This record gives sequence, C-alpha cells and structure tokens, in this order.
Amino acid sequence: MLDREDAYVSMKKKIAYYISDYGFGHATRSSGIINGLLNKIDGVEITICNSFAMPFLQQNFNDSRVKFRLIPTDIGYFLKGNFIEPDLERLNLEYDRYMEEWNERVSQEATFLQGEGVELVLSDIVAFPFEAAKKIRIPSVGVSNFTWYTAYEGLIEEEKLSQMKEAYDSMTGFFTLAGACEPDWNTLYTKSFGFLSREINTCEVDRIRKLLNPLGEKKLVYFGLGMKIDHDGLDEFEFWKDPATTFIVSSNTVIDRENVYRIPSDYTDTHHFIAAADLAITKAGWGTVGEAVIGNTPLLIINRQSIKEDRNTIAHLKEKNLCQTIEWEELAQVKSFASMMKEMKYSEIHYQNDLFEIVKELKKLVG
Repeated sequence: MLDREDAYVSMKKKIAYYISDYGFGHATRSSGIINGLLNKIDGVEITICNSFAMPFLQQNFNDSRVKFRLIPTDIGYFLKGNFIEPDLERLNLEYDRYMEEWNERVSQEATFLQGEGVELVLSDIVAFPFEAAKKIRIPSVGVSNFTWYTAYEGLIEEEKLSQMKEAYDSMTGFFTLAGACEPDWNTLYTKSFGFLSREINTCEVDRIRKLLNPLGEKKLVYFGLGMKIDHDGLDEFEFWKDPATTFIVSSNTVIDRENVYRIPSDYTDTHHFIAAADLAITKAGWGTVGEAVIGNTPLLIINRQSIKEDRNTIAHLKEKNLCQTIEWEELAQVKSFASMMKEMKYSEIHYQNDLFEIVKELKKLVG
C-alpha cells in the first residue's frame, strides 16, 4: 500500500513546456496557457524550458508546481539595423552552428525527459523537443501560429531545413493559432484555434486609463516593437511631439518625453496596457496582436513583408478587418494619429479568448 507521499508522487502529471527564445511573444501567450493548466488540472507539475524570457517567466509564476530550466531553445531571426529586413548572412551562419549541435540537443532532452518522468511535451514552437519526445515514446503537442521550418523557407536552403522538418513531423499533435499557414504535418491530430490572450482584468484596465488619461481628453497609443528590436533613431519620429496623445511604450524603449509612459520593468501583465489603449502600433508579432484583438484595441501594423510569419498574420488580420498597415518610412513622417484613428474601420466583432479552449483540449490529453 502506498503511503501518502508516494501516492502524491504517483498522481503528479508532469509537463515540460518549451518556449522559443525569440522575443517575449511566445513567452506571454505560453504563460497564459500555463496559468490555465495550473488552474484546471489537479496535480500538474510544469517545467518551463527557456533562456531569453526566463526573468519574465519567473516573475509570472510564484508557484511550487512550476519549475524553471534555463536552456537555450532556438535562434529565431537576425535582423538588420532597421528591423525590417532579415540579415540572411548572419541567420544562415547561426543556423548552421545551431544544427551542428542538433543530435546532442535531442539526446540531452530525451535523457532529461525520461529522468524527470515527463508525460507530455508542449512546445511553442521549439523543434528539437518533438524528436526527443518521440525517441522515448511520450506525446508532444506544438502550439503556435507557425513553425520555424516554414518561417525559414526562402531564407535558408531547403536542404538545410530537412532535419528541422523531420522534427516537426514528430509532433503527436499540433494546435494551430490564427493566421497559421502550415503544411500537413505527420501528426495524429491537428486542431485550429483563433486568437488568445492572457486573461484581462477590466478593473486593472480602468485603473490604467485613469492613471494615464485622468481627464479623458487624450488618446492613448500603445507603441511596441518587441524586446529584440533596435530602437536607434526612434526618438526622432515626429509623432512623439503630439501633445494630444499619451504614448505607452515597453520598459526597454528609451524615449524621454512628458507624454511617454514607460511600462515598469517589474510589471509583467503588459496586456492590460494594450487593452487600455485607443490604438496599438506594432510589428506583426503574434503575441501583441492576439492581446490587442482580444482587448478590442485597433491595430496599426508596421508592414514587414520579408518575414513570412508577418505576411500570414497581416493577411489574416486584414481578412477579418482587424488592422491597417503602414510602412516604416511612412511612420517616421506621421505627426498625429488622431485623424488616422477616425478613419480606421475596425471590426466591431468581439473575439473570444481561445486560451480557455486550448487549455480544455490540453486537459483532456493530460487527464
């Protein structure tokens, strides 16, 4: 007969959650899903595997059921100084280095997963854990609007991508998010979802609006380029001078003006600032886009057609009448967003947060 401690151990449901190291978007949407799993599944224990966004993730979870494993996951993109165009030479160089260690990474992860007794691998959308999970015969599920295989098509030679393609073919299941345009992966099942966001607290949104616009006479504009973008020269743009607008920027954006509010670095629930804004200006990063759509905030997307993921997201948003686009050079000349906001025709449909549907499906797998 098991004693109480042994019984508790046997009831644990262990998940390893791998999160891309490229920016914070993967981390924010994954943290929403992780919170949902913690709230809905008894006895769950989740190990988060990441490096770049680890401080953010550690701030988000003060829970004994969550463990943190500092491990480089993937390389993402490398961009030229203006952030618009990919740096193909550096991307190919770093990719070659990354793939040289591929077999070692897979072997290392298989050993880790087996040693920890992990029962399910979730990944957004790191490739090598799928191959490791297959190696020790445990299920794995990808959750994303893209894969790095499709993201790198046209940027890296197809022959070099074969090993990564094989890894994604090792997924047991794939939960695709809004705007995904993926091949038919060799999975047992694929489920499609729309947009998701961390849960929005309307009281916190109201607090932010009163803090930044107490008299209600200004427009609130969220301006976010992401945490891996070079902001050199950004402070020279004309629109910062608009006294009728209060701008909300991330903690890493160095713009020193009276009408610019930098989100404190220790404030992790940035989606509340997006929901509080009258307009969100951003690149087509899916995490920010999803939180704007669920927060019902109109989107002005900086057009970046050289990135396939961005093209797919923008096409999906335009089809649903959820954004307008602007070129980087045009943005630099804008003096005020007030007139632009009046002309924007934004869908009045309030989209449901598919976070809860994703958690429900994952609970079935774990349960």
